[in-house]
Amino acid sequence: MIVASSLLAAVPGLRHAFFTREGGVSQGIYQSLNAGVGSQDDPAHVAENRRRMAEVMGVAPENFLSLYQIHSPDVVIVDKAWDAASRPRADAIVTRTPGLAIGASAADCGPILFVDPQARVIGAAHAGWKGALTGVLESTIDAIEKLGGQRGDIVAAIGPLIRQQSYEVGAEFVDRFTQADADYARFFGPAARDGHAMFDLGGFIRMRLERAGILMIDDTGIDTYSDDRFFSYRRTVHRKEPDYGRHVHAIALEDE
Repeated sequence: MIVASSLLAAVPGLRHAFFTREGGVSQGIYQSLNAGVGSQDDPAHVAENRRRMAEVMGVAPENFLSLYQIHSPDVVIVDKAWDAASRPRADAIVTRTPGLAIGASAADCGPILFVDPQARVIGAAHAGWKGALTGVLESTIDAIEKLGGQRGDIVAAIGPLIRQQSYEVGAEFVDRFTQADADYARFFGPAARDGHAMFDLGGFIRMRLERAGILMIDDTGIDTYSDDRFFSYRRTVHRKEPDYGRHVHAIALEDE
């Protein structure tokens, strides 16, 4: 049901989970642990799936938090739960409040979980190509520091995401990155089709974390497109399916 980071697992008083799609009640294309409130799945199934995920995280269902994600660099700092109907529009959450499970929703984009074990501050970021390029990771780190963390103490774990062998992009995509920084060309490899390239989102995320001063980085190395244990937006498009499930990968501080 979950994949774990060895670095995060070594931190006392911390729970985390990169959830697979196994262990839920959804049917059909949403089989089975779909946590996406924005999907067209039966809302009762999504609610039950999220309840099960909250249970794994050791929190009450209302304390299992995810955002209305907009592929932005925006982050929110939270100290209490919100109503599902009033989810903030942002792409990262940071807290120092025990008993809140904060999550990043993904179905090919990069979920990144953070903890400063010394300051007892955690974060969860959704880093698709746009968020990673425009600074969502750096915004998350800045927010952790606002709560007393220090970037030299932060541990970050990169979860399951679409990997380079599965991520074909067009020339205009490459241009967007190389215009921002010519060095970013190294994250694009040759593709079978002329005028296309294969993008290394995981490598790009790691580089941005390293440039931001994060010294301890774990990576699950999992490709959501080729691994059927995970939902994948791009796989859904290629299969011409009408919708897709979403994961919420989460982290929580245990009550002391």
